[in-house]
Amino acid sequence: MSLERDGAFYGPNFALFALPWLAAFLAWRRQTGPALIAVLVAFFALGAVAANAYPLADDSQSLVLTSIHLPIALWFVVGLAYISDDLRSSRRRMDFIRFTGECFVYFVLIALGGGVLIAFTIGTFEAIGIESEGFVTQWLVPCGVVASVVVAGWLVEAKQSVVENIAPVLTRLFTPLFTAALLAFLVALTWTSTGINVEREALILFDLLLVVVLGLLLYSISARDPLAPPGLFDTVQLALVVSALVIDVLVLREITERISEYGTTPNKAAALGENVILLANLAWSAWLVLGFVRRRTPFAALERWQTGYLPVYAGWAWIVVLVFPPLFSYH
Repeated sequence: MSLERDGAFYGPNFALFALPWLAAFLAWRRQTGPALIAVLVAFFALGAVAANAYPLADDSQSLVLTSIHLPIALWFVVGLAYISDDLRSSRRRMDFIRFTGECFVYFVLIALGGGVLIAFTIGTFEAIGIESEGFVTQWLVPCGVVASVVVAGWLVEAKQSVVENIAPVLTRLFTPLFTAALLAFLVALTWTSTGINVEREALILFDLLLVVVLGLLLYSISARDPLAPPGLFDTVQLALVVSALVIDVLVLREITERISEYGTTPNKAAALGENVILLANLAWSAWLVLGFVRRRTPFAALERWQTGYLPVYAGWAWIVVLVFPPLFSYH
């Protein structure tokens, strides 16, 4: 296989090498029944079909979209395994949000340690005249990433009390920083009167920014005492959500104008759908946070809204993976 063909195969399939094992571990931990296990297997099988059945060219936008959205879709299948002991519980869905954040923290820590290990491995073998870079990049790194996902999930399950002290601190640290960055961006945008560039790289950047904002909101909700009264941090969160909401509206306007003028592409259609979904979430979240800060809305309402919205993300990810390739002629 050439490097291009390697990327075309491993890109959409990478999540299938790791997430089924994590889902199996969680299902085993919760003694999941046969019916739900069959559903989990069916979803992973559907993901494998979506990743390999469509005739996607190596440079097609649909291949990139599948590589991005299939891991998201399958992560929600992992979530189904996680909450299999109480599928209808809003609290268990919030626990899965917390599990997601803690997994990310552990995965980053493992990756940082793995990077040091890789550097020492390559350097020490080169010192004795052995070229190990090919083995490291083609085998050690991919296998290490796959294993790290499963190990991170196991660590969260086994060592919850340790990371629960780290992740909320990170959330409280980065929420004000991201709020300041978004407000500065909006001030600069207003001052310069320039539009937002919505080319592919910019679309990815703004979507990632909005996802990070949503992640900060979700994890702060999951780590917060629901009975605690509103405070300064909740006001900062409101500013963060409102700033992200304004940016989302501006990006949506630019995307709509570009589609009207130049036509649609898989990238623009996916970005349009994702920004509409995020707009709905951020708009109602801003309203609920405002009500909470003003002591007119219970915190539980915000929690129920976020946990009830999770299936929307999962559904959209599956739509992009399954519907977009044939809809856009596998472009």
